[in-house]
Amino acid sequence: MNRYTVATRQPTATSTTWSGRTLGHNGRVSGEVKIVEAAGAVLYRRNTDFQGWMKFSDTGRQPDTASAESVFDTLQVCIVHRPKYDDWSWPKGKLEPNETHRHAAVREVGEETGTPVALGPFLGEVEYPLAEEGKKNRSKDRTVDTKHILFWMASPISDEENARLVDAFGPVHRADLGEIDQVMWVSVQRAHRMLTHSTDRDILALFVDRVEQGAVDGDMLLLVRHGKAEARKAWKGSDGKRPITPKGAAAAYALDRELACYNPTRLVTSPWLRCQQTIQMLAWQTGLPLHMAEPLTEDAFAADPDAAWECFRYELEFTIRHHGATAVCMHRPVIGGIFEHLRGLCAANSLAKKLIPTSPYMPTGTAIALFVVQKGEELSIIDVQKVTPLVY
Repeated sequence: MNRYTVATRQPTATSTTWSGRTLGHNGRVSGEVKIVEAAGAVLYRRNTDFQGWMKFSDTGRQPDTASAESVFDTLQVCIVHRPKYDDWSWPKGKLEPNETHRHAAVREVGEETGTPVALGPFLGEVEYPLAEEGKKNRSKDRTVDTKHILFWMASPISDEENARLVDAFGPVHRADLGEIDQVMWVSVQRAHRMLTHSTDRDILALFVDRVEQGAVDGDMLLLVRHGKAEARKAWKGSDGKRPITPKGAAAAYALDRELACYNPTRLVTSPWLRCQQTIQMLAWQTGLPLHMAEPLTEDAFAADPDAAWECFRYELEFTIRHHGATAVCMHRPVIGGIFEHLRGLCAANSLAKKLIPTSPYMPTGTAIALFVVQKGEELSIIDVQKVTPLVY
């Protein structure tokens, strides 16, 4: 398939800059033009009928010797039919009040397909005039009311994993039959023929690019900075016992909803109180244990930064070995040291630039989602997403 030029910026959780305009979460801009914010995903799975790799791979995952073309023989993607427009498209939908694009993507895919999912790499974004919803070809007129949609890759999770995430993520209800009346799993090639809209085929092209990067066999690591803590000068106790503030607690609680979009299966934290408090709610909501990582405290990092990196790299390798998603909570100085190493693993300079080299590196109570693939014996980061909670 040909590559398409589609915007791939990732907006913040609270505003989007698009075509020179700043959009609030209410979906409106100054003037008369209305922007409707939406999100969706290319939901994919392995074709269970394909057995071509089993003789070469004990895990059934893509062996290093497999060609890029053969990868697509193993994949199916999910498309949905909307009777109102009589079209085939990707599952997607509008943001609800106080919802991020990320959360809306997971919720809408679950509602429209009945399949609980976890997000993977970001794909891109498209926009088109609202009046052209359902039309086969869409114009680029941006002077009229417009729909703006962000897309991710997404993969199914088990019912057990979904049940574990309910308290953190929130409820998902199936769409009405009048909204979606057919759900089909098809090959990538057939999807290209069936998708009604050119913009959806653009997103499919970006999905193909991600698959060629190895994304189907990649995994997610979530690097979390603890919530805002009490000021050092005002705190009378030991630094290891300095807690987060009520504002920091609110951000930590809101962040859980965003981290749940990636289906974290392992939680790791510096044992210092402010890090534990930041991720403790997610542990309680999901029932996952908290694993303490002593080398990730500020004092341990100052004494032996190499040990902190080895600890973090172990978590990267653990994530790849066990094919899950790991969340690791740590401190500002430690993040700066870890970023130095991570920039060298990034597949592109544009990704490395997202790992800021100057303090404070990232805001308190936020996360960085790193999508990692294994290339032979080496690890490669092919996507970096900034994860900012909505506190309201």
